[in-house]
Amino acid sequence: MREIVFDTETTGLSPSNGDRLVEIGCIELVNKVETGATYHAYFHPDRDMPMEAERVHGLSITFLSDKPRFHETVEDLLAFLGDSPLIAHNASFDFGFLNAEMTRCERPIVSLDRMIDTLAIARTRHPGAKHSLDALCTRYGIDRSHRVKHGALLDAQLLAQLYVELTGGRQIGLGLADSAATSAVPTIVAGSDAAPIARAVRAPRPHAANSVEIERHKAFVATLMNPVWASIGPAVDVPGGQA
Repeated sequence: MREIVFDTETTGLSPSNGDRLVEIGCIELVNKVETGATYHAYFHPDRDMPMEAERVHGLSITFLSDKPRFHETVEDLLAFLGDSPLIAHNASFDFGFLNAEMTRCERPIVSLDRMIDTLAIARTRHPGAKHSLDALCTRYGIDRSHRVKHGALLDAQLLAQLYVELTGGRQIGLGLADSAATSAVPTIVAGSDAAPIARAVRAPRPHAANSVEIERHKAFVATLMNPVWASIGPAVDVPGGQA
């Protein structure tokens, strides 16, 4: 299964008030494993950069002045996204800005049916806790020491690790052996080129008591003084020697 984890940086909090997308970073996952494929781009916002936003991500209008407009690279972005599910933290924010840019360049918006919100997942798993990306990385032991400022690609990389932890962690592929398994079961480590390891399947041990054990048990019971069941009534023999 292919999924895309992404993050955005913007000039502010509201695309309806004229704020624009200035950076996007995307990480490709296949079966919850990073493939190494990424997409990253900066965009000229065609407006000023508020100081409050620049303090968050460090992107000045001077730095962005020679970067392409969103509509100039949108085809590359869409080709990378494909039709895969899109994962973001507080995803409605990122989808809002992405779709505002799509609308500006007269492209179809990205369906919200593709949205997976790790913030919503975290709130369900850890009610009452802090749910910021920093707080969740600390909870799951994800190294964020290199995150001095927000950055779309860096945050997407951290979020990819967090998403795997939130949805099963390192044992996400763990499954039970098929009860109809034959004499050997191949075991393959995800991401490894090693040949499958054949593990012998042992036949189940018989656990029912044999006739000798049943007679020994009866002899032992006969030695008990005033057993509790004696006041209830005689023991009833059932198949297999169980009473």
